[in-house]
Amino acid sequence: MNLRPDPSFYPTPRMAMEAPVEKLAFTLMLSPDFSQPDGLAVVNVDPQSPDYGKIVHTVFMPNKGDEFHHFGWNACSSALSPLTGHAFLERRYLIIPGIRSSRIYVVDVKEPLQAKIHKIIEPEEVFAKTGYSRPHTIHCGPEGIYVSTLGGGGADGTDGPPGIFIMDCETFDILGRYEMDRGIQDKHYDFWWNLPRDYMVSSEWGLPPQFENGLVAEDLLSNKYGHSLHFWDLRGRKNIQTIDLGENHQMALEVRPAHDPAKQYGFCGVVVDTTNLQGAIFTWWRKDDGTFEARKTITIDPQPADPADLPEMLKGFSAVPPLVTDIDLSLDDKYLYVACWGTGEMHQYDVSDPMNPTLAGKVEIGGIVKKTKHPNGKDFGYGPQMVEISRDGQRVYWTNSLYSTWDEQFYPGERGAAMVMARVGTGGGLTLDPDFWVEFPAGYRSHQIRLEGGDCSTDSFCFPSV
Repeated sequence: MNLRPDPSFYPTPRMAMEAPVEKLAFTLMLSPDFSQPDGLAVVNVDPQSPDYGKIVHTVFMPNKGDEFHHFGWNACSSALSPLTGHAFLERRYLIIPGIRSSRIYVVDVKEPLQAKIHKIIEPEEVFAKTGYSRPHTIHCGPEGIYVSTLGGGGADGTDGPPGIFIMDCETFDILGRYEMDRGIQDKHYDFWWNLPRDYMVSSEWGLPPQFENGLVAEDLLSNKYGHSLHFWDLRGRKNIQTIDLGENHQMALEVRPAHDPAKQYGFCGVVVDTTNLQGAIFTWWRKDDGTFEARKTITIDPQPADPADLPEMLKGFSAVPPLVTDIDLSLDDKYLYVACWGTGEMHQYDVSDPMNPTLAGKVEIGGIVKKTKHPNGKDFGYGPQMVEISRDGQRVYWTNSLYSTWDEQFYPGERGAAMVMARVGTGGGLTLDPDFWVEFPAGYRSHQIRLEGGDCSTDSFCFPSV
C-alpha cells in the first residue's frame, strides 16, 4: 500500500488528459490453436526510443488453452471515490482472465521490463465461489475488482445465467457474486458505471455454445444473440431497468459511458442488424425522472462484394457487413472510435452532441475484401478490432484479432498478429503512423491493449471536470 495515492490516479478526466504521455503498452497475445501458452507483450510506444514499436518484454503463462481476451488493472482512478475508495492502492497488477479456461492470472508490472506472474486463480475456485465461468471483462472499482463473465455453471456454461463477481483488490481473493437481484438479465458481455450517480450499465453477447465454436448462423438469423442493455442500482446491486434495442440488433457489445460523471449518457456498439447487415451505435441517456432511454444514433452500411471474395458465412449476402466489434471514447468525451472489423475501417465520430454524431475521420486497413495494406506496405490481417486511446486523445492504437474461432469463419487461414497506431489531427481526422508496426512472435494473435498509467477504457472518474 502507498502512503500517498498513486500519481496515475486522477480525480477528473480533464486532469487525466494532462498526464505524462505513455511510453509503454501492454498487449495480450493468444495462441489460436492452443499449441503455445498465451502471453503478455510489453510494447515500446515512445517515438524517441530506438525500440519504438518493438516488444521489449514478454510474459508467457504456464498453461495452454486459456484464450486471453480482455484484461484490466487492479486499481485505477476510481480508487479516489470519496465514499468507498481505497485511495492508497497502486496501479501495479494486470488482471488477465482466460475466456476458455476460466483461469485468471495476476501479473505484476511494477517494473514493466521485469513483469512477472504474481498469482494464478484456478478455474475451480472461480466455479466454487461464484457459479460463473468464462471471465471476460475487468474493471477496477473503488472497493474491489469487478469481473464480468460470459458463462454460468456446468460444462457448457449454461447452468444458470452469467454475471459479475468481485475480487479483493489487494489479496485477489474472490469475494463472490455481485448481483442481489438480476431481474431478466440472462446473458452478459460488457459493463461500466457512473460512480457518483450510483448506476451501472451492462450489455449482452451470447452464451458459450453461441460463441466458443464460432458464430452460430442459425441463432444469428433467428435473433437469439443478446440485444438488450441492463441498468443497475450500483450499490444496491439490483437491476432497475432493461431496454431491448430490438431483436434485430444482434450482439450489443461494448458499453462506453461519458467519462465526465456529470454527464449521464453513453454509447453501446451493436455488431449487426440482421434486417440489413448494418452496424449500429446506440446512445443511451438518463432522464430527469431517473429512468433510461436509448436511441440509434449511428448506422454503418455494409459494402457490396462478389460472393467469390467472401467467406462461406457471407457468400449468400453478396456484401460485407461492417461488424462493429469494439468502440472507445476519448477522455474529453468528444470522439468515439468505432472498429469495423469486417470492412477493415476505423471510424472516428465527433460525439460532442451525443444524439447527433458526425463522422470526423476514417482509416482503411485490412478487411475481408479490401485487404488494405499498412502505409509501410505490410499486410494487416483481419480488420481493426480492439481499440485503445491515449489519455491526451492524440494517439489511437488497435489490434486485429476478434476471437480465434470467429477469426477462422470470417478470415479463413492464418493472418498474423498486428498492432498499429493512428495520430489524431487537431480538428479531428486520423492518420496511420507509418513507423509504428509491432511484430509479434509466430503463431500468435493480438487482442486487447492497455496503456502505461491508464487509458480511455480503463479508468472511471469520481469528480466532474471543470
